[in-house]
Amino acid sequence: MDRLAAHLASWLGAWPPVRPVQVVGSRRREEPGWDGRLYPVVGVGDGRGVVLSVPPGAAEALDALGGHCDGLADALPAAVGHPDRKVGRGVFRWSLDPPPLPEAGEWVPPGDARVPEWLRPFNGDVLVAWDEEGRYAAGVGRKRHDEHGQELAVATEPAHQGKGLARRLVAQATRRVLDGGAVATYLHAPDNVASARVADASGFPDRGWSIYGLPTGS
Repeated sequence: MDRLAAHLASWLGAWPPVRPVQVVGSRRREEPGWDGRLYPVVGVGDGRGVVLSVPPGAAEALDALGGHCDGLADALPAAVGHPDRKVGRGVFRWSLDPPPLPEAGEWVPPGDARVPEWLRPFNGDVLVAWDEEGRYAAGVGRKRHDEHGQELAVATEPAHQGKGLARRLVAQATRRVLDGGAVATYLHAPDNVASARVADASGFPDRGWSIYGLPTGS
């Protein structure tokens, strides 16, 4: 838990929450994220409270709303300069104890010619499982948010789904993250049943935590 707390304090600007919805102004929301894009709203809730990280200039006005989730969700987009967007919620999972599943992939640079386009933006080596002919079958990228936390993303080619590749790759990547002294996190949409199954099987139980964000498209 120390790794997770350190990651969330760094990524959000404060952790744990001290009230039901704690608005925090953080310079991190004005700086490029793992992929060079801006993420003006990031929030994490642990079932008891939420830390909502926003640019410093928006924090005071939002905090004045009194920490009511509905009011904040309505006011957030305009407060951070994106009135046409809506706040989204996902499932936030983390792991410090992945199962001992057999390894399934090879670590390669994201610029490797065999790596598909979706893995190229990741800021570190990516983990790839190849098929019998050396072509991409499944892979995991790591969003290295800070020195304490790395978020995993996984995708499998349709022809190779149902073989357990995703769970093996996620468990393998988690062990690498842990060996490096960080905590691994895993996010997915509430209705993404397939992603939830991978998370469950690879050591990321659903603890009732949530992630909040505002897609900006840039």
